[in-house]
Order: sequence, then structure tokens, then C-alpha cells
Amino acid sequence: MVRFRDRRDAGRRLAAALRSEVGRDVIVLGLARGGIPVAYEVARKLRAPLDVLVVRKLGLPGQEELAMGAIGPGGALVLNDQIIRPLQVPKAVIDRVAEREKREVERRERAYRGGRPLLDVRGRHVVVVDDGLATGASVRAAIASVRQQGARRITVAVPVGSPESCEDLLADADDVLCMATPESFFAIGPFYEDFSPTSDEEVRDLLTRGQPRPSHGGVTRTP
Repeated sequence: MVRFRDRRDAGRRLAAALRSEVGRDVIVLGLARGGIPVAYEVARKLRAPLDVLVVRKLGLPGQEELAMGAIGPGGALVLNDQIIRPLQVPKAVIDRVAEREKREVERRERAYRGGRPLLDVRGRHVVVVDDGLATGASVRAAIASVRQQGARRITVAVPVGSPESCEDLLADADDVLCMATPESFFAIGPFYEDFSPTSDEEVRDLLTRGQPRPSHGGVTRTP
């Protein structure tokens, strides 16, 4: 079984698989919070700017572990009909949860960026990175949000994911890179030796370090 030491190790290995993008005009967006350490290593290797995408799960009231969908920046919404239809979840319930989570997306974005706006992705190739892909709802919401903002091309890159979710995402993204797609996939955590939670402080620190800085030659670099 493929295993990574931690998210930073996974990011370095993922970056190696994306080496053809080095030096190209790309932006790397990591899903908060666990996707940021992975995305930081990818951005550093690609010499690309790094930013955060905050996506929130829409938990079914009373059974929050069941995801009715997910919502991303700008209100980009992806719904899970496999949960909503059998349980006949009323639209009013979905709307109420979506509005609450939209406010949380906005609050976290302000906290992580310190008021700085999201990098302008219009006409750019965006690489969306997470630490793994289970159901894919969060990543689909991220893709929808980036599409709304005018990205020219979207590549999803993850160290590990379920075969079904990786294949399904091809309908949403232009390219999907799942380094490992084990048949026996139940959760992301077992593929990491250290899968401890990523703190808000680590997210803010990596975002600050991942901002491009001008070199003496006038070329921007990510430290």
C-alpha cells in the first residue's frame, strides 16, 4: 500500500508528478485545511503562487456526518442527490444549512488571508490540491467556484483517492491526477503515517510563505 510520511511528503511526491508544469503560468489552490501543506510543496516546486480554497460540507441536520453536498467560495454549491433524494430532504433545510456554511466559508477566508482577496484566476491554469479524495464533493464545489471565477483550465491533483471519485471528477475538471487509486479505499488517513489535523496557524503560515516574492532578476518566486 502506498503511504506518505505526512502531508508535506505527499506534496513533494505530487509535485514531482506535476514537473511538466514547472515555470508555466499556473496558480496552485489548496483546500483548507489539510490540502494546504500538500499544495505548498506543489507551489514551491512549480514556482507558482499559492492560495487557499475554503469548502464546507453540508451536513444533514441531526446526522452531520452525512454530506448533503458542499459549498465553496462565491456560494458555489454541489449537492449529493444520493443523500437528498432517498431521505427527501426539503429544499428549505438545504438552503438553511447552505447559508450557514456560506457564512463560515467567508469567515475562514478572512481569517486565513487577513483580508487579502483571492488570487485572480481569470484566464489562468489552476491546480486544485487536496490531501486525498474520498467522495469528491468538496473538490467538486472547489472546481465550480474556480470555474465561476473564470479559470481557463483546471487540474485536480491529489496524492491518493478512490478510483470511482477520481474517474468521476473528469466530468468536472480538465485534468485529474490521482497518484494512487487503491481498490481497497475506505478513508484517506490510513495512507499517511502522520495524518494529524492541520491547524489554522499552519495554514496562515504556509499561505504567507507561499506568496511570490520578487527576485533580483525581477522574476517572482515562492520560497
